[in-house]
Amino acid sequence: MNPPDVPQKIAFFSLTPFLAISFGLTWGIIALYIFLPDRMAGLFGALSGQHPLFYLAVYAPAIAAFILVVFHEGPGGLKRFLSRLLLWRCSIAWYLFLLAGIPLVFYLGAAIKGTLSYPFDAIGALLSALFFAVIKGPVEEFGWRGYALPLLQRKFAPLWASLILGLIWGVWHLPAFLLSGTEQSQWGFVPFLVGCVAISIIATGLFNGSGGSILLAALFHFQLMNPIFPDAQPYDSYILVVMAVLLVGWRRSDLLSRDGAVTEIVPRSQNLKPQEGQC
Repeated sequence: MNPPDVPQKIAFFSLTPFLAISFGLTWGIIALYIFLPDRMAGLFGALSGQHPLFYLAVYAPAIAAFILVVFHEGPGGLKRFLSRLLLWRCSIAWYLFLLAGIPLVFYLGAAIKGTLSYPFDAIGALLSALFFAVIKGPVEEFGWRGYALPLLQRKFAPLWASLILGLIWGVWHLPAFLLSGTEQSQWGFVPFLVGCVAISIIATGLFNGSGGSILLAALFHFQLMNPIFPDAQPYDSYILVVMAVLLVGWRRSDLLSRDGAVTEIVPRSQNLKPQEGQC
């Protein structure tokens, strides 16, 4: 939480420019490929999941967060913001969930779907896929959990902040479902959106339980797109919904109270402590 005697330079209304940059950059890039496909392909090449412009679109929330943190707090503020990458302490239950629970979600979902198989036949392909997974989706968490969630938790209890952010996060992905050549173009949007809301609830519990760790939020995001796991869409989303419901039932008092919510974006160094014992 933010100490009551320390003013916050980044006000709640900065959520508006954050969303404007995040959506404007991402939707702008993909819209150009949707409405001007031949011209964009001629200038920059066909858009795919490994295209530099696709990475730029994915990085938009992080870019927005960095721009606004520097604008409000300067380079020193950005350094303190990035110090959230050094937070790693939280309940052992969260580590069990991250390292064992999420793989179980995908293997159970794949078993239901009938796609229970190892997706790689060469170590080089596996290492390449792992590398690109690390540098892609997890970077979003600088924006979604690192910037937007603390702002929302100033006005709403964690559960409601999670629901709002989950819907925003899911809708932000929408253009990727409309563009051929992206992974999302092969998925159903509604199950994905429901999954985003469920993931958002779980991520909020992890974020608050670790004192605002961007590192653990990024690890959670990576595990959700870990290429080692088999294809389980949409059943992985359904299982995550069940897990989110169980979390709400188990930690209802924490999720419905703002007392334990992390509301700082740029932490004061003396107050950057994880809330150990929560799960």
